[in-house]
This record gives sequence, structure tokens and C-alpha cells, in this order.
Amino acid sequence: MNGHGNFGSIDGDGAAAMRYTEAKMEKITVEMLKDLKKDTVDFVDNYDGSEKEPKVLPAKIPNLLINGATGIAVGMATNIPPHNLGEVIDGYIAYIQNPDIEDDELFNYIKGPDFPTGGVILGMSGIREAYLTGRGIVRVKAKTQVIDTASGKKQIIIKEIPYQVNKTTLIERIAELAKDKKIDGITDLRDESNRNGMRVVMELRRDVNPEVLLNNLYKNSQLQTSFGINMLALVNDKPEVLPLKDMIMHYFNHQTDVLVRKTNYDLVKAYQREHLLKGFIIGLDNIEDVIKIIRGSYEDTETKLMERFELSEIQTKAILAMQLKKLSGLESEKIHAELQDIEKAIEYYNKILNDQEMQHQILISEAREIKEKYSDERRTEIDIFGDYDIEDEDLIPVEDVIIAVTTNGYVKRMNVDVYKSQNRGGRGKTGMKMNEDDVIDSIISTSTHDYLLFFTSLGRVYKIKGYKVPNYGRNSKGLPIVNLLNLSENETLAAVMSVHDFERISIFYNQ
Repeated sequence: MNGHGNFGSIDGDGAAAMRYTEAKMEKITVEMLKDLKKDTVDFVDNYDGSEKEPKVLPAKIPNLLINGATGIAVGMATNIPPHNLGEVIDGYIAYIQNPDIEDDELFNYIKGPDFPTGGVILGMSGIREAYLTGRGIVRVKAKTQVIDTASGKKQIIIKEIPYQVNKTTLIERIAELAKDKKIDGITDLRDESNRNGMRVVMELRRDVNPEVLLNNLYKNSQLQTSFGINMLALVNDKPEVLPLKDMIMHYFNHQTDVLVRKTNYDLVKAYQREHLLKGFIIGLDNIEDVIKIIRGSYEDTETKLMERFELSEIQTKAILAMQLKKLSGLESEKIHAELQDIEKAIEYYNKILNDQEMQHQILISEAREIKEKYSDERRTEIDIFGDYDIEDEDLIPVEDVIIAVTTNGYVKRMNVDVYKSQNRGGRGKTGMKMNEDDVIDSIISTSTHDYLLFFTSLGRVYKIKGYKVPNYGRNSKGLPIVNLLNLSENETLAAVMSVHDFERISIFYNQ
């Protein structure tokens, strides 16, 4: 649609009244109506029976998949996401060439939904489930960029947001989270969007980890949302939940029916024109006798012509209505040439109706023409390795910490500031308070996201992340290790070590 006026916005602005807007069809819209007058679809009464309207459209483009559909009825709902035109046509052509195509091969062409607002789809499992069963959930997150400013601070730029998310509401939610201290570290938030695209800027404090802040926003705002796919459509007036391959199949069947009906229509018109042209030729070949009959009678001219030259009523009326200029030799040649073209067209139409392979090639040719005219680049990225859920670990910043373990089995995590260097003349600080019969056995410098390996007297090893060891102050003796590890009654701690990459250490021991 090529519209003029206010049709609403991504900020939630309502559309203006109809009297203030106008619209005309885009070129691609014409493809939806192409050949509508050639009896390609059935017509039914409109709401009050005063007119006829098409039951469906010929639809040279697979509109249900490309534009999607959302609706709620009594006891059922549909929510079909939009897709990329070029990808859908590629999948459609692949199905025509091989109706037994495997689902996985079809997914190589139609990779997933393509939302007009862009964003990033996380993972493939939700897409596969929806395409295989007709129902599934895909997670979509905003497309962001972290940049460094001249002042040394970092900015998070929101460039695209998930489909159907209100930008104004999203910004208000982020501001509310920052105000309530649920998200810490945003010093400024502003909307710099314009006609050239979306740009929402968040300025951060110098000590803030932008990845951790983003993960918090994904978890607590609509910066990441889920889209529930429910591909419910009417098949022969009955609602059905359709997998992707079935949707392609039904569209192919519809296009085949449209092609056959259009060809039948053209064939009938060609036969009618051929019939008239043959009548013209008979009349021209016997023009003197025709003129004599016309001059010699006034009331039964048609009957005499029909009997004399074995003409039909339609041919006779056409001859009588023929203009004088048609009697020239030049016009006679044009009629003979047109008759030859019509006979070739009739042969071509009959061949289409009797050759299924030819029908398939025509549908493929039409689909490729549509793709060449109207396809564009995919807007929504698909992160095939994307994780659906934001784990708690993603919300914990990577920090250097100290892990202290005593001989009596107490363990705690402390910030590295506790062990900062002492200036000259200082009195020093106590790093850990212990019982009289207890001493520090191990002090390990590690990270909150590194692994800690606890080796026991029974030859077992326990593995946990550094952030799972409770954080205690300087004057605390820590947590008994039995509350952290599932140790047996006579099992004691033998050694502790830190490992940054557990997979690498596993490979080393396997060698």
C-alpha cells in the first residue's frame, strides 16, 4: 500500500480518521489480483447479497506466509509470522520441482520468520517446531551495538526492536527499571530515532559491564520477547493447523487450479474468436454473393446467409456488422494472420491443460519473475547458536575474586580489595576470622566465572563456578564446605584448584 497521511507508528500513535488518509495499491498488490476477471476463482454474494465478491484471490504471491496473519475467532486463533518473499518463493519452487522434498531441505530455503522491524531470532528449535507441527515459540531480541565515546564511557545503541513492541513503552520500561535501581548503571537514556531509522541511546557509567546490563534488560524488559507461532488457516472452509510444507502444498494446489481455470478461460475465448474469424473469411471469400443476399432481402437476411453459407447466428451477425473497410484486401490478410495466431494459441492452451510438467514450468517461471521484481534482503537475523533463556550466570559480572579454604572445612569468596597492598606505616587488615584450632589451607585467585575443582580424600572431584561460593566479609570465617558440596560422612577436602576452561583440562588428561 502506498499511503498518504498518518497510518500510525511504532511508537503506538493511532492512525488518523479515514477522511484524512488516502492510499493506492503498490505494484506488488496487482499480483494479488492478476487474472481475477478470467474466472480464476469463485465469486460469492457479499454481506447483503447486492454484489459478488471473490471468495479468495488468485494471489500470484504466497501472501499468507509473506505478510503473515493475526486473528482471533470463537475458540481459535491464528498467529502466522511474516517471511521473506525471496526465501518463500525459493522454497515454493523447490517443492514444485520435488513434492517429496524433506522438511530439513525445505528449511534450507525458508530459514525462518522475517519481521519488518528486524531484530535477532535466538536459536532454531522454536522455528523447527513451528514448521514441523504448525505451532512453536521463537524468541526475538533487539539488535544492539556497544560503542566507546570520546569521554571513555560506553553507549548501548538500540537499532532494531522485536516485532510488535511499542518503542515508547519499551523506553519507559527501561527508564522505570533504572529509576527503581533494578538496572544499575544507566546515566542517560534518549530516543534519537528519525526517518532514517531507529536509534535509542543508553549512556553507561564507566564501571558498568554493558553485556551484563544488556542481559538484565533482556530479562526484565521487552528488549527480548517471544512470538507464539500458530499457523491456523482455512482449508476448504475448515480450520487446520498447518506445518510449513503443508502450507506450501496448499498454495501450490491453489496456483495450479488458478492456472488451469485461466487457461480454460483463454481457450474458450480463443475458440470464440476463431469461430468469428472463420465466419469473416467465409464472408470475404463470397463477398459478392453476400452483398446480393443483403440487397435482395430485408427481413430474412440472416436466415438466408446462414442457410447459404452454413454460418452460425453469431457469425452471421458479425458479418452484417462488419465495416466496409474490412472488405479491402489488406484487412483480409490481417484476418487470415490473426486466425493463424489464434490457432497456435488454441494448440498452446490445450497443451498446457494436458501436460502437467508444462504447468509446473509455467508456475516456476511466474514465481521467478515475482522474485526478480519484488524480493529484498532479509531483515531479521537468525542466531543459530542463540540461547533462549538468560541464565543467572549471564547477569553476574566477571570479576577477580579470592577463594579462601581452611583446614576445618570453611570456604568463602572475597573481593580482591581485601588483599590490596598495604601502604608504608599501615597497620594492616584481617583477611579472615577463624577458630583457634583452624588455619587457612588454600588461597586461590580466580574469577567469578572460572571453575573451582574440589578434590576429596575419597578420590572424587566436585566442580562449581566461582560465583557459587558465598561472598563474606573480612571478619567472617565463611561457610562450612559440607553446605556447599555433597560430601560423605568420612570424606574430607584434599585439594582445591581453579580452572578457566574445563574443556581444555579434559583434553589434556585424555591425552
